Amino acid sequence: MADIVVNGNTSGAVTLSAPAVAGTVTVTLPSTTGTMLTTASSTGISGSAISSGTVAEAYGGTGTSTGYYGFKNRIINGAMVIDQRNAGASIAVTGYPVDRFLVDISGTGVLTSQRSTDAPAGFTNSLLTTVTTIDSSIGAAEYYQIVQPVEGFNVADFNLGTANASAFVVSFWVKASQTGTYPVQLANSNGNRCYPTTITVNASATWEYKTISVPATTAGTFNTTNGQGLTLRIGIVYGSNFNGATTNAWANFTAFASSFPTTTNNMMATLNATLQITGVQLEKGSTATSFDYRPYGTELQLCQRYFYTIGGTNSFELFAMGVMQTSTNAEFIFNMPVTMRSSPTATIGGTAANFAVTNNSTFTPSLISLDIFALNTFRLSATISGATAGNGGYLRANSSLSAKINVTAEL
Repeated sequence: MADIVVNGNTSGAVTLSAPAVAGTVTVTLPSTTGTMLTTASSTGISGSAISSGTVAEAYGGTGTSTGYYGFKNRIINGAMVIDQRNAGASIAVTGYPVDRFLVDISGTGVLTSQRSTDAPAGFTNSLLTTVTTIDSSIGAAEYYQIVQPVEGFNVADFNLGTANASAFVVSFWVKASQTGTYPVQLANSNGNRCYPTTITVNASATWEYKTISVPATTAGTFNTTNGQGLTLRIGIVYGSNFNGATTNAWANFTAFASSFPTTTNNMMATLNATLQITGVQLEKGSTATSFDYRPYGTELQLCQRYFYTIGGTNSFELFAMGVMQTSTNAEFIFNMPVTMRSSPTATIGGTAANFAVTNNSTFTPSLISLDIFALNTFRLSATISGATAGNGGYLRANSSLSAKINVTAEL
């Protein structure tokens, strides 16, 4: 076996040793200046990929140079799998048909929305919106949109509004009964810095994959704490007050006036027209990559930071342990499953009579109130009659699925 020794210009040497193999082995040097890697090209890694390029997902990379794993997608519940509020039932008002996605309506039409099991390959759910009352003439101040505000903590590393700002990509699947152009917008929390753009639905009733590459912006103020850091709006239709923005460029706006691109498609003018989305992803970088699937339990916990519900699954569901403070008042402390985004508010589902306070006896409350909210706990007080002060007890549903408590800290 022969060796070739290459001496350095100043010191050191590299020895090339021929292996003891039968036949001839050919090693082809690159035709351009570069650095040789020890990894074979069959891995999909080439050139200076390790330090400055991309590593293919098939070989353990992310498909981008960012290298993110686990929270590559800054959108929460992008596959529409979590629906704590409705369990698949429809809503016909402004609200959350699935967790973290707000269907925001301001107009004379009715847009009914819900989680659907119609989805493209690789997904099991989508968010389905259906026109159930038409709005054929959109007023200047009317709008119909799907919104997800992203918490500032979750996009702080994008460095938006600074000299170190990063580009990012939005991608999702869409299916609509009407072809045409639909408006999309990315914006800061107060709407004075926006990126308006559009997507085009080419075929009716067909799932299509869309990507939007958004360049970095060094201007504007973007929240990097627990407020709205970056808001994604997928528009159905906007009135003339909001139209007229130049597409595909960051710009300053005032109170969203003319901050959306003008589109001629008005889905709200057609009864039973539909628009569906799923696989919504927002990621750092300039190239869209495959959807970031997270474990169901992880996705649920991410949603519970903004909304948490208890009750409605068993007619005698247990809620919390507590104590009879007096003969007419029982108090119960609730612990959140995760730390909420901010001090939450809560509402009671059903009536006080749908709940029961129980120890050796059962008491039906005449009034229930909630107070003393913190990031992890809140207190429920029940007005009852005939209890013994100092005794323990527990709060449960009173043979009713209507007994629920909803806790929210939405953006």
